[in-house]
Amino acid sequence: MPATAFPEFPANISTHPLLVVDYELLKKGDQKEMDELWKAATLLGFWYLKNHGADKDAEQMFEMGAETMALSMEEKMKYEQGDGGSSFGYKFAGANAVDASGELDKIEFINIAKDDALAWPNQARRSYPSTVNNRMVSTIVPFVKKSLEINNVILRVFNDKLGLPEGTLLKHHSDEYKPPCWQTSAWGSYRFRSLSFLHNRLGGLQVLPPGVEEWQYVKPVPGHAICNVGDALALLSGGILRSNIHRVFPPPGAQAAFERWSQVFFTRPGNSVILQPLSDESPLIAEAVSKASDERREALTPGVTADDWFNRRIKNQRIKNRSGPETWMASRGTELGRA
Repeated sequence: MPATAFPEFPANISTHPLLVVDYELLKKGDQKEMDELWKAATLLGFWYLKNHGADKDAEQMFEMGAETMALSMEEKMKYEQGDGGSSFGYKFAGANAVDASGELDKIEFINIAKDDALAWPNQARRSYPSTVNNRMVSTIVPFVKKSLEINNVILRVFNDKLGLPEGTLLKHHSDEYKPPCWQTSAWGSYRFRSLSFLHNRLGGLQVLPPGVEEWQYVKPVPGHAICNVGDALALLSGGILRSNIHRVFPPPGAQAAFERWSQVFFTRPGNSVILQPLSDESPLIAEAVSKASDERREALTPGVTADDWFNRRIKNQRIKNRSGPETWMASRGTELGRA
């Protein structure tokens, strides 16, 4: 079970400050708060979200994750994701490469499809360990519904700020969402999706802000989730919304003695959505694309379905699919044409 009390984040470690957005004010349509969200999403792509009301749900998800990770490896491997590009199910530490050299990752997680949670007791995507099934009604479904509500409010704000017809972004995210993902350890970068809603207790998350050469920690703040824009939303917005490069390292200072757990809810476009800027529906997006460099424009216009995009990236991270550095490069996204 993850510890409930940890040492303070070390004061001698430099951190990158994030803007704080109040979810309750967003829900009420407060213009100042929507402007603050827009600033955060276009300058860095990361922000703290307070007053989201999901702390209790997230705490129960931590309990579910601890129960699942405590299962024997033999039992967990019955639900392993495999090497075909699927992201649902259990992933063992060392299944993926973390860089072009082929260094192995140190992340173990269980990834539960939103479709399976909301279809319960029917199976929409795949089966899960008993620890997941036992918590589906009491824990997972409430967390999924709350997280969907929060991310949909954020998408509506972005939709209006981008000058898109009402409901455009929600339509593009209507038939599948990237679900809760348990990460218990130190490495990895999950930027493929549209939005991430992260709950964590220890340091480790680092960002590489535009124009900065050194990685900077993001300090966890009690009661504040950490949200960020992912590659898919950067593509749809023509790069206006920033998908910033980030990674996860072991916790710093005295926190390093503790195992790092995180609970993430990912939102992603529907499988059939073509990933390309919505230039035809927004003059603002069209203008941004017209001003981009050729390299940046190519990175923002893969022109494939969301399903193919995610499968390609997930599949090429798996170490069993590795043939060399080119495999790692095939798992990359918008950072190849970083602005």
